[in-house]
Amino acid sequence: MMEGTPLAEGSGGPHAGASHPAVEISPRARFQVLGAILMALLLGALDQTVVGTALPRIVTDLQGNDLYTWVVAIYLLTSTISVPFYGKLSDFYGRKPMLIFGIVVFLAGSALSGLSQTMWQLILFRGIQGIGAGALFPISLAVIGDLFTPAERGKYQGLFGAVFGLAALVGPALGGVITDTIGWHWIFYINLPIGLVSLVVVSRVLPSLKRPKHALNLDWAGALVFVAAMIPLLVGLTNSQSSGWASPEVGGLLVLAAVLIPVFLFIETRVREPIVPLNLFRDRTYAGSILATFFAAFGFYSATIFLPRFYQVVKGDSATVSGYELFPLLLGVITASVVSGQIVARTGKYKTLLVGSIALVSIGSLLFTNLVATSSTAVIVAWQFILGMGIGPTLAVFTIVVQNSVPFNKLGVATSSIAFFRQIGGTVGLSIAGSLFATQVTAQIPKQLLANGVPQGIVNGFQGAGFDQNSLLGVGTTLGRQILATTPAAARQAVEPFINQIVTSIYEAISLAIGSIFWLSLGASLLALLAVFVIREIPLRSSIGPAVGESGRTATPARPGAEALAPQRVLAGD
Repeated sequence: MMEGTPLAEGSGGPHAGASHPAVEISPRARFQVLGAILMALLLGALDQTVVGTALPRIVTDLQGNDLYTWVVAIYLLTSTISVPFYGKLSDFYGRKPMLIFGIVVFLAGSALSGLSQTMWQLILFRGIQGIGAGALFPISLAVIGDLFTPAERGKYQGLFGAVFGLAALVGPALGGVITDTIGWHWIFYINLPIGLVSLVVVSRVLPSLKRPKHALNLDWAGALVFVAAMIPLLVGLTNSQSSGWASPEVGGLLVLAAVLIPVFLFIETRVREPIVPLNLFRDRTYAGSILATFFAAFGFYSATIFLPRFYQVVKGDSATVSGYELFPLLLGVITASVVSGQIVARTGKYKTLLVGSIALVSIGSLLFTNLVATSSTAVIVAWQFILGMGIGPTLAVFTIVVQNSVPFNKLGVATSSIAFFRQIGGTVGLSIAGSLFATQVTAQIPKQLLANGVPQGIVNGFQGAGFDQNSLLGVGTTLGRQILATTPAAARQAVEPFINQIVTSIYEAISLAIGSIFWLSLGASLLALLAVFVIREIPLRSSIGPAVGESGRTATPARPGAEALAPQRVLAGD
């Protein structure tokens, strides 16, 4: 690969005003890089879905059932917190070194995770994996911003949503097959050959943009406070699945985060190089896209977490089968993600598309509020597909909108903000949904028991402080036998004639509780719809440059040699 002389855009050279991306490389090299970063994304996405299937075997072998949730939580924690840092550093030092660093750290964490002999080792190494994974999604999307103009990006960014849908589809089965045949260690080792291929292609083909020679004045105070705020926020939200909101491990941590977040925001307004440039939120297109992404994540995360619970607990299906029963949702996501990107690329319009997609999320959420234990498979398939068709465009189009609305030198941090707020939105949504689900199960069980003719005396046994509803939410056992086995001998004779009604009532209560969380998704999607309405329909630029202003004209580009991070063109051959 040969590199030509970089040309600062706006320098008045022969290409000024021409249609070109930030980095010009040969078509073959461009698609090699596209393939490499899609592989890197698939690594990060597959790792989450594959590990979930293998976790029961892992915690059994490593004798760490009490630390079960931390294998997932630590990965979520480190990958989420690291996202804004990668975005900021990639804007200054370039995408290539940051993406290479992220892949290397991810592969190192994968290798170490496979070698784990204790749960604490696995948790530590999964944390390292997450630090690397934090680079994969935002920087890969930013690379697309470097390689393709805003008018072209829609053709390719839809593939990113498809990658996540594919990972969710094949991950559970792949994890099960690997765990059952060659052992759970290999769910981590399998990352190595794929990651190495991606690493080699990125290293050899992706050119580096030249950056200003002055040193980055990193906001260390802001970085420390940001980490200090995000850890209690994410851990508190994770703990809400098993503890009450008023408990120290939930409420106490969230209060601490609520104190530290304003401190972080204050610091960001005072430093020269903020990790999160708050002035970007002055643009209503950027701010509206971030808010819409945050709220749209509620529906997707709720569906992918709670629908498998419906299939496994109420329908009695296996974990692997329940994963495949989400295929209609994922088919809708993949199809809509790819098609919406093509529509934006061909028409240059996105606002109507986003309004329509969020409206579909609202419709799909509203339909799922009618979920009951006897809902037919065909009906649930249709609901899933509608919801997926609404979610798909939100995974692709908002990134295009944000990248088109910010200056090139903020592209990395803006792209990372989309990834960060989508992850935070999903985490917040799941924590609220989990609490709502538990509350609704508690409320619905006695109602359904009475509605199905179970005597009040028996119903009283399913209420009060001594009742553990979690004992009724497990999988792999026959509920009727489980209830009889845990019923005191003196009461068993009275309960046994009503066991079928009791089982039916509990399944109905669980189904109604799962349906109720989609009211939360519906409310969040309506807020996302309001956020979309404030977005301006900015014409997609056919070149990379400063953000388009309110008037629709491109702002005056920086003079050559200016302090601002002027975008660079790098000409490359094969």
